[in-house]
Amino acid sequence: MAACFSVCRAYVRGADRLLRLCPRCELQAQTGLSRLHRTDFATAAQAVSNTEQTAVSDAKESFSLIQEKRHDQAERSVLINCPPNTNKKKFLAYISKHGDIRNHFFYETYGIYAVVEFSSRDSISSLKENCTIPSLQHEASVPFKSRLLTLSSTATGKKQTGPNAIKCHNLTPPSFDKLINQLSKQETVDQQMQCLTEACQLTEENISLRFLVCSLLRDIAAAYFPDCIIRPFGSTVNSFGKLGCDLDMFLDLDAVSGHDQSKGSGLSLEYQVKRGASERNVTQSILSVIGECVDVFSPGCVGVQKILNARCPLVRFSHQPSSFRCDLTANNRVAMKSSEMLFIYGSLDERLRFLVFTIRYWARAHGITNSFPGAWITNFSLTMLVVFFLQQRTPALLPTLNQLRDLAGPSDKCVIEGNDCTMVTDLSKITLQQNTDTLEKLLQEFFEFYGSFDFGKSSINIRKGREQNKPETSAMHIQNPFETDLNVSRNVNSSQLQRFVTLCKESAWIFQNGDVLKRRSASSSNKIPQWGVAALLMPSVTKSVEAREKRKRRKNERTAERIMSVLQSLKSPAEAGEA
Repeated sequence: MAACFSVCRAYVRGADRLLRLCPRCELQAQTGLSRLHRTDFATAAQAVSNTEQTAVSDAKESFSLIQEKRHDQAERSVLINCPPNTNKKKFLAYISKHGDIRNHFFYETYGIYAVVEFSSRDSISSLKENCTIPSLQHEASVPFKSRLLTLSSTATGKKQTGPNAIKCHNLTPPSFDKLINQLSKQETVDQQMQCLTEACQLTEENISLRFLVCSLLRDIAAAYFPDCIIRPFGSTVNSFGKLGCDLDMFLDLDAVSGHDQSKGSGLSLEYQVKRGASERNVTQSILSVIGECVDVFSPGCVGVQKILNARCPLVRFSHQPSSFRCDLTANNRVAMKSSEMLFIYGSLDERLRFLVFTIRYWARAHGITNSFPGAWITNFSLTMLVVFFLQQRTPALLPTLNQLRDLAGPSDKCVIEGNDCTMVTDLSKITLQQNTDTLEKLLQEFFEFYGSFDFGKSSINIRKGREQNKPETSAMHIQNPFETDLNVSRNVNSSQLQRFVTLCKESAWIFQNGDVLKRRSASSSNKIPQWGVAALLMPSVTKSVEAREKRKRRKNERTAERIMSVLQSLKSPAEAGEA
């Protein structure tokens, strides 16, 4: 399967993961990345280059090309519910009768499922010709022939063991306790941040399943719009997705409009169409119909909600076979450009991903973010904060969005609804300054930076890479990178912002204290004490820091009161009477 990441800086730690995901991209031959596993950023950077600037490696595949490849793979795939006693060898032999199998994997949610990718779409047609509509005794079947299938078996017996047993890929994140234990076993804070990222990030199998779910929904929408595509965006494609995150997707109708055929003959044909009062009204109508079809026809889709009066109308539902919570919008192309922007930034310097995953997990562990809508800081806002922080480094780790725009070629030009979404897609044009800061240093200084940031007066602007005066009175202002008149953190209230700032100060104090960052030996029970990032994620640590800070404030208040009392006593009787 095509990899999420097509480029990386040569000194990036964790590059061995990219080699596993990119067997065809020859990164190992080009940069010798396999030698850089678990090395410090500063040492690795010096080994690769002694110059002041580093040019980004030539990207083998662009963001859009990777998405198209994944879409094509999904269109050649089926999802099959298998009995628990399925023999893997017999299963693959049975399915391969209909065509060559290019890839497959198993996972378990509400039962065991197999994702099978064929080499040709014709194989799916052959497979579906051998499928039947199930007959039900007390209910009626909706005869919709989807690519979500069920394998029936007359075989009986226990679950298979040995080489023919099904091995299921994990689609869920590790438990908090398990992750803390894994982090505590690492040798450095940098390794802890890399370990956290690798444990929580989306796997290749998870991403493939997400594209397949989009493809299955596209089969529903294609009944009305044959040329449409349902594209995932956000965490699924921007390289910052974590296991268990929602599946955001939009119905892309751009290909439905057709092409102008008036050249030459002077004649052309147009479809007769229904007309709506506005584009928003048309979008609401389309999503309403698609949502109804998903609810009635699409197997596995439950809890369908049509939220059509939101700023961005959507259909929300759960896809039981994958356990994904899904949001479907229409023609949300600006959101797709935001996904591409984050993908580019994540490709330029892998430290961004390690830092974002760590800070997101830290925020979730302490209740700064929440999976439900509300006044909390969102993951996207947190990511913008990290990007902006890295733009402020000396030298800067990441370019501004305006710099990415200025490097763009004619084919990169993109204006969506009046918004300039132009970015360079050829990453070899980007030259990065050499910065060898370790992850530990970046994490500590992130907390120090935002623990003292003046959110009351200043706004975050990653397009220019600098602070600017707040244009509104909201508690927190982060300018939308493309729709620049919008504030992506407008939902955040003052109390939630204060909690974030306070926690940043407390976390910075933990780093400055130093004791928590020292790895300690295992106890007599062979349990390694929590340290570093593991300790930073524990509420007990930050609560103890908060308690110390409160005691310090009370002590300072008592000291101030005593000083005022002394000053009052030194006043002359006349002054005291006047007072």
